[in-house]
Amino acid sequence: MLCPSCSTELPADAGFCVKCGAAVGGGQAAAAPAVAPAERLRAASSAAAANSEPEVTLWHGSYSPKAMYGSWLLAALATVAAVIASAASSYLPVVMLVAWGLVAAYWLWLIGYFVITRLSVDYTLTNQRLIHKTGILRQVTNRLEVIDVDDVTFEQGIIERLFGVGTIRLLSSDVSDPKLTLRGIDDVQNVATLIDNARREERRKRGLYMESV
Repeated sequence: MLCPSCSTELPADAGFCVKCGAAVGGGQAAAAPAVAPAERLRAASSAAAANSEPEVTLWHGSYSPKAMYGSWLLAALATVAAVIASAASSYLPVVMLVAWGLVAAYWLWLIGYFVITRLSVDYTLTNQRLIHKTGILRQVTNRLEVIDVDDVTFEQGIIERLFGVGTIRLLSSDVSDPKLTLRGIDDVQNVATLIDNARREERRKRGLYMESV
């Protein structure tokens, strides 16, 4: 069921939209008696206390080494090409220096990129939030409520599919980061499913909670 006001996906038994608060129960919602703000606040507090549950970690991860297997393979092929070029151009030391210089620079760039990315990215998914930490010397923590996630997609290259890694892209109503990209995620399909299931479950619970208030 979709909210007639903001088109948010809602559970079939929801009485109110979990995002804009609009009534979606049709005639029953319209016929409900008005409730005083003070009574509504007390009811909300009681319902929140009754329906509160601890925050549980569903998944924790970082940038996976498997995400760079394709780059390591390319670097290995470049090294082999440099060896062949050196053997074929033994009488041209300039060619040998250039070939090995390029290969060495590529290897150094790969190692540096992997170390920095591995140490500077951390993901934690709970049943309520997705916590995304970035940075080494200066760390920035972004907390995204799973109920605010509107769309979950993931993508994989040819080599990434062989090892089960990929990139997850999230579209949300979060003001600070409406488009969040999670790169180098191991077991990417299951992680994307966890995020999608968490947002659906949280929207279902919020919808039932607002209906009971």
